[in-house]
Amino acid sequence: MEDRQPTLDLLGLDDRMKPVLLLCLLAVLAACSSPSPTASPTPSDAPSSSTAPPSAAADTPTSSAPAPPPRPARDGCHRLTLSQAVAPVVAGTDVPCRQKHTSETYKIGRLPLLVGGHLVAVDSPSVQSYVADTCRSTVGDHVGGSPEDLRLSMLQAVWFTPSVEEAALGADWFRCDVVALSGSGRLALLPRSTKGVLASSDRFAMCSTASPDSTTHKRVPCSARHSWTAIATVGLSGQSYPSARAASRQMDSACRSAARARAADPLDFSWSQERPSQEQWKAGQRYGICWAPAS
Repeated sequence: MEDRQPTLDLLGLDDRMKPVLLLCLLAVLAACSSPSPTASPTPSDAPSSSTAPPSAAADTPTSSAPAPPPRPARDGCHRLTLSQAVAPVVAGTDVPCRQKHTSETYKIGRLPLLVGGHLVAVDSPSVQSYVADTCRSTVGDHVGGSPEDLRLSMLQAVWFTPSVEEAALGADWFRCDVVALSGSGRLALLPRSTKGVLASSDRFAMCSTASPDSTTHKRVPCSARHSWTAIATVGLSGQSYPSARAASRQMDSACRSAARARAADPLDFSWSQERPSQEQWKAGQRYGICWAPAS
């Protein structure tokens, strides 16, 4: 996560205190420059009668605290790059959903910044985990289909929160977006609406340019050119990251059965399997993927 700690102002003063400090300094300087009370002024030293009224100080303008950024709009669309999509704070460009876009907002929520009566930071582990879990658990309701359909697709949830500075001004929202990976280090363009897209189309189903054990294996949407198709997922047990052999023992039978069920000849078929990477395992992916040649 990026460093969000705001830079502290000189002496820790905020903008509302600076005019007050200025008035105090002016009063001190005026007292120091006043003549001694024992001195007898000459006629030429007589004070002017055009002194400021007592209420003049009350008219001195004071600066107000900046307003927090506006709450994001639900169901908005955005043009994001892949790096912007995985950033912790909002970036990219908001666009009408009828224009080309790579992300769509499907949920706006409120951050749990008060825990046990204590205020917690927006970038604290508890807040970030809450946002991640909420966005991941609700994206399926938006795109439709089954949990297995979502696992076997190129669609993913991403999320954004205010910066520490914005949260200090009162921003307490989080934003969940859905994006689709294109397989080339970029995000794929989305339809005008992704509501129910997995239930009505295989446009974002997961395919590959080659077998998972090939060096040219690259995941792509099935709408792109491909030679292999993701056909099933298999849950992996254990708390530690499984070795290739351990994952194969757990996945072998299930993947073989899934490939046989879709083969034209149940006695002549091919299949392969792919365990999650260490990074995916750390992020919470506790399943492997079964693959078969595209029909």
